[in-house]
Amino acid sequence: MWTSLRHSMRLFRTACILAQYDALIPHEIAAEVPRAIRWGVKILRLMPLSAGSGSKEIKHASAGKRLAAALSYLGPTYIKLGQFLATRPDIIGADLADDLKSLQDRLPPFAMDEAKAVIEKDLGASCNDLFSVFEPPMAAASIAQVHRARLRTPDGSGKDVAVKVLRPGSERIFQSEMDTFAWAAGKIERVFPESRRLEPKKLIATLQKSVELEMDLRLEAAAASEMAERNRERARFRVPNIVWPHTSQKVLTTEWIDGTPLGHREALLAAGHDLDGLAQDVVQLFLHHALDDGFFHADMHHGNLFVDAEGRLVAVDFGIMGRLDKFTRRYLAEILYGFITRDYERLADIHFDAGYVSRSQSRAAFAQALRSVGEPVFDRKASDISMARLLAQLFQVTDMFDMHLQPQLVLLQKTMVVVEGVARDLNPSMNIWDISRPIVEQWMHKNLGAEAKVRDLIEGVQSLAPVIQKLPELAGHLDALSAIIDEDGLRLHPDTLRAMAAEDKKRNASLIRAVWVAAFALAALAIAVIFS
Repeated sequence: MWTSLRHSMRLFRTACILAQYDALIPHEIAAEVPRAIRWGVKILRLMPLSAGSGSKEIKHASAGKRLAAALSYLGPTYIKLGQFLATRPDIIGADLADDLKSLQDRLPPFAMDEAKAVIEKDLGASCNDLFSVFEPPMAAASIAQVHRARLRTPDGSGKDVAVKVLRPGSERIFQSEMDTFAWAAGKIERVFPESRRLEPKKLIATLQKSVELEMDLRLEAAAASEMAERNRERARFRVPNIVWPHTSQKVLTTEWIDGTPLGHREALLAAGHDLDGLAQDVVQLFLHHALDDGFFHADMHHGNLFVDAEGRLVAVDFGIMGRLDKFTRRYLAEILYGFITRDYERLADIHFDAGYVSRSQSRAAFAQALRSVGEPVFDRKASDISMARLLAQLFQVTDMFDMHLQPQLVLLQKTMVVVEGVARDLNPSMNIWDISRPIVEQWMHKNLGAEAKVRDLIEGVQSLAPVIQKLPELAGHLDALSAIIDEDGLRLHPDTLRAMAAEDKKRNASLIRAVWVAAFALAALAIAVIFS
């Protein structure tokens, strides 16, 4: 009872704030809402809460902007909720999702003494013993803030590092408010059965998992380490090294990056960097990460990208990462290639073959819908074409054909919007498609060409090995079963057991023949592919 009351009171305050920002039942849709609900919203607006919603800018902003402002006022957990919903235009609509992208996860820094206390408790050593210099915070967000420091080294030379410290009490606050979100989602599904299609409880569970991962800085360190390892051979990209002895659940220490922020255009030019080349690097490296590695930085905005003295891109902040399995990467590559070549029938086949669109739908109608997305794009200047927005339009069309979007694809599309924005700031006239085409074609050749088919066949043959190895074990199956039954005091007639054993051996012999026939068939097919 007390738990429900606590959740209810917290949601009541949230409703009051949203109402005061005209974001609970926006006036744009108020006429479609029953009068009783409209009156209820008016009463909530009269509650004595100073929400900072009275400015003219807020009052005349769009519904999405008003919602973003309300969520910012409500605090860190609500900011995270808004940022998460911004990645789900399939649920809240493209316009609202676009407005929520403006949410900035910036909060006032917490005190130096608190930061040092977290470091000392988590690393088990005095801050003065760990660092000879520990500067005030450079940036602060809802989960953590970053300090520049000088690491004490055995030779006394020192080493400049960046120290990320988890905000004290953030875990408790997030957990408490996430519990309320989960409670509310359960009530919504129970009271409004039609909402179950949107899976509110699953949505909140996904958000909670994401926040929990961000709150363990060891996982961010591991993500940075994996990204560095995957990019070891890419000379134009690097990741700061992790200082593992000074990294824990609440503290992340990395090498300090002396670089120019990618958003400082004039500073980049003054340093002699090639802006067109950097724009190309941003797009192509992202595609390499998504297609080749299936592991990409999902927060590649200006603040997380720098250029070092050698002209290399340096990425920081690996709290939000995206992963794509091989199946999804193939889908993505074929989609991009299909639009590049304007092969809409092939595009339709990809969706049906992948099972993303039900076979009860019309392929011809779906291909026509895809043409309605692609053709208008190719009537415009290449510099005006956005690959990310093309995918967004594609996802809107597929919704009409009951295609359920995979969360990783939505995260990918959201990241592509940011990546393209960063690249176009560097080179407004860049041709996204010309830059992307060689990467996509290279991936297609490597993963869908003759060599890839042979590789897949070999893997298929190898996957049969465990089955073959287990056949002797299967052959003795009935003998073991006979012994167990006998020990338990049960009896089967000897003739029955002999018949069962003979049948079992016959099936095993058939299975062995089938396995070897399949293996030889795969090998023959591989040879045919090689010499075709």
